[in-house]
Amino acid sequence: MGGLGSCVSSRSKVDSSTSGISSQFESKSGNDTSKDQTVVTPIVSPTTSGGNNLSSPKPEDAIKVASQLRKFAFNDLKMATRNFRPESLLGEGGFGCVFKGWIEENGTAPVKPGTGLTVAVKTLNQDGLQGHKEWLAEVDFLGDLVNPNLVKLIGYCNEDDQRLLVYEFLPRGSLENHLFRRSLPLPWSIRMKIALGAAKGLAFLHEEAKRPVIYRDFKTSNILLDAEYNAKLSDFGLAKDGPEGDKTHISTRVMGTYGYAAPEYVMTGHLSIRSDVYSFGVVLLEMLTGRRSMDKNRPNGEHNLVEWARPHLLERRRFYRLIDPRLEGHFSIKGAQKAAQLASRCLSRDPKARPLMSEVVECLEPLPALKDMAGSSYYLQTVQSERVGSGSDGSRARGGSFSRNGQQQPRTLSIPRASPHHHQFIKDSPKPNEKQ
Repeated sequence: MGGLGSCVSSRSKVDSSTSGISSQFESKSGNDTSKDQTVVTPIVSPTTSGGNNLSSPKPEDAIKVASQLRKFAFNDLKMATRNFRPESLLGEGGFGCVFKGWIEENGTAPVKPGTGLTVAVKTLNQDGLQGHKEWLAEVDFLGDLVNPNLVKLIGYCNEDDQRLLVYEFLPRGSLENHLFRRSLPLPWSIRMKIALGAAKGLAFLHEEAKRPVIYRDFKTSNILLDAEYNAKLSDFGLAKDGPEGDKTHISTRVMGTYGYAAPEYVMTGHLSIRSDVYSFGVVLLEMLTGRRSMDKNRPNGEHNLVEWARPHLLERRRFYRLIDPRLEGHFSIKGAQKAAQLASRCLSRDPKARPLMSEVVECLEPLPALKDMAGSSYYLQTVQSERVGSGSDGSRARGGSFSRNGQQQPRTLSIPRASPHHHQFIKDSPKPNEKQ
């Protein structure tokens, strides 16, 4: 694949070139190849059909390609990305490498860097774990679904054994990068804006699309951000058509990411739109707390975010302990309470008790504009004193501390090296005693 060889074969080169860069498209392991995170290889059954079967029918034979999608020649995409050179690399995931490129505004020809339309070109790693079937799913779903809160698929290439996808370029990368990899904390109002946008994307899939769609892989690394922090859902390789009529779920092989998947889906393989609602609850909790859904670096009892947070969510005196200490009181008291209550509903162990995503959107809509900042009155005096006394959370806040006016103070603690936080799972028969 020309210049792709070095990207696929030399992970160390990718590690150094992507460290500190917002990776726009990432693997379903939920991990990019940044140096502070270990990538875990997905567990794949030899009988699964998700591998690269490039003898499969051409996309035109397998699906109805949407008329608005552009069909690209491989050589044009090669030139658009400057021969897939390392300087164009945005990230690497299970699907393959993603490169920044430039094409004509309304055509498929390559143009000079910095002109025309900026795009992200996603390649299929022919030795990878995610293959032609998921490539087809991307073309099928994103070629048909158009919404401001879904990433826009511009076109595709299926020339000989080459499989590439061309997306709009989103300059701020993933929510995961902003929550967990940046030295400055994401401001509260922007967190709520992102939560609202992502919720609107799921609501569209569940309730407004021509046919219901279950996203199945909702997580921070699949929420991409444009220049104004508008959220767009990306990576539809695991998406499934939802149940129609009087059916409540579909039965399918369990696939997804540990820490985000709904417990009933993990246990039974029964997938419904309420499974996505649970995953949304996990992400909302990550945004509230600044913690990852799974983090082995935390003390015992705090590895699984949902299980650690449950006792705090609905108790007025305890829920403040959930809030990301790096915000230093710069959050809305009313908004945080509403968000915590909403997260609790989304994370209900009973799928039927979870709200519809349209209800989630309605709950979130007023939150980004709320101005009742916690400040120092309650938060700094009570919560921070508890943290200092216990030596938890606040003493480990990454990236330094912040004064009341939001200015960063000198960094005193180094960033701890991370072990695998969460990883993809794929299995054929759910085990009754499986734990998240």
